[in-house]
Amino acid sequence: MDISLRSLQAFVAVARHRSFSRAAGLLHRTQPGLTVQVRRLEEALGLRLLDRLPRGAEPTAAGAELARALEPLLRDMEHALDVARGTASRRAGTVRLAAVPSVASGLLPAAMALLQERYPTLQVRLQEAVTGRVQAMVRADIVEIGIASQPRDGADLEAEPLFRDRMLAVMPQGHRLASGRLALERVAAEPLLLMETDTSVDRLLSDAFAARRLPLVARQRAVHAATLINMARAGLGVALLPSTVAELQIAPELVARALSPDIVREVVVIRRAGRSYSPAAEALVAALRRSVPRGAAGPAPEPAGTPFRRAPRACREES
Repeated sequence: MDISLRSLQAFVAVARHRSFSRAAGLLHRTQPGLTVQVRRLEEALGLRLLDRLPRGAEPTAAGAELARALEPLLRDMEHALDVARGTASRRAGTVRLAAVPSVASGLLPAAMALLQERYPTLQVRLQEAVTGRVQAMVRADIVEIGIASQPRDGADLEAEPLFRDRMLAVMPQGHRLASGRLALERVAAEPLLLMETDTSVDRLLSDAFAARRLPLVARQRAVHAATLINMARAGLGVALLPSTVAELQIAPELVARALSPDIVREVVVIRRAGRSYSPAAEALVAALRRSVPRGAAGPAPEPAGTPFRRAPRACREES
């Protein structure tokens, strides 16, 4: 049975308004074209739906019954199509996102603000998690995209670079490591404040220290950078954190120094292999890229061992 949506719309409009010409005007179609569409519907059903009268058209009993059944269905269909059009144009929709805490507290708020300004009805549903959990949620389709470090075993995941940052040693001003070359050998001798062991930051530091046969011993560990920064402020040790941690911007009494050799972290956008972004996710990723601070998206950070330079105020949307 060859029945088109256009023929159903044409029939319902004529049945409602009792006029081919008025229905054609409302649907922005020609009257002859509308007449053909209704005729084809009647032929496909093998049923007369409209009686053509000198002054218009009148639904038959079967036509009136069909029109009553079709009207709510067509309204629901038109609503569904409007929703789909809004999603396609990024006016509406929801993107489910998992992100490591450093990105969730820094880069993401600036990106969400950009997104809300351009697409006010788009929604972002965020879950904060460490890198391993972010990857697991993407694999399980709990979230559409994740923001974390590069997966090590990610044949079933696709990762696109978002930005690069470096590991910094954070300590109070006047600390013995606040000046001079900050070699890992000097850092390893200090009481260290580190991220939890299941984080990508800890894995990156562990690999770097092991490569130089140095111990990486934590005096304290935490999931959130703010906890480690407050511990460093209290003189409990030296915190090792990514340079794009937002909380560094509100700790002017602390010194943040690059390590030697440089330890670089690459943060990526993760999705399931073979999956395309939804329009909402595509818009969010574009906003994230626009929010990356200058110097964090380039091929490499500044040379190792130099003092940490804070970004200008306009670029302080850190991750």
